Amino acid sequence: MNKVKVLGIDFDNYSLSEFKNEFISRLNNHLSTMIVTANPEIVMAANQDHEFMEIIQRDADYVTADGIGIVLAGKMQNTPIAERVTGYDLFTWFLHVANLRGMKVYLIGAKPEVITATEARIAQDYPNIKVVGAQDGYFKDDLNTVAQKIELTKPDMVFAAIGFPRQEKLIAIMRRDNLPAMMMGVGGSFDVFSGKVKRAPELFQKSHLEWFYRLITNPTRLKRMMVLPKFVIEVKKNKKR
Repeated sequence: MNKVKVLGIDFDNYSLSEFKNEFISRLNNHLSTMIVTANPEIVMAANQDHEFMEIIQRDADYVTADGIGIVLAGKMQNTPIAERVTGYDLFTWFLHVANLRGMKVYLIGAKPEVITATEARIAQDYPNIKVVGAQDGYFKDDLNTVAQKIELTKPDMVFAAIGFPRQEKLIAIMRRDNLPAMMMGVGGSFDVFSGKVKRAPELFQKSHLEWFYRLITNPTRLKRMMVLPKFVIEVKKNKKR
């Protein structure tokens, strides 16, 4: 089963290694590619926002299960998903590929100090990458103007960390323009990559409790976490229907 539908969103049912093979093929063929890494929060938001849902359904080439909640939903529906594939893991893997190939990368999002630290780490750890743009997320231009600015740099990869659904709306513009690049929204990945925010220890990751680690280290996330029980309820309702 190559697709698993969860509350209206078709998730690509691949393992991480299978996703990598797909992406390498598209890179080799210079294909415009939009990747959405969707967790329960994004799924619920798309169900409340018709434009966001349409972007995921129409413009995204791949949707990964970024969140153990999505994998559990697949089990609840008796439509198992191969594995959780996080945006952060894909982001760092793409940087590895870009470094091997000397590719051009555009970064947009996060706070000024975070984007600066992200660019600095890339320069140190991935010296063959050409960073053709590094812009923080506090811009005032409309998304069409920003998309045109990015397209002029002719990047091979674009990573946007300006929060959903804004990052997906930006990428969708470039996807419709057929920009021959790998494009992905990465949420808070720049914060973790730059060292400004610690990723959950490996024990939490393997136990699928990263969400709990983020909650205990940042209690202000409690309001956002309340979407999880709502998500489970909606999945159960949908299964009954």
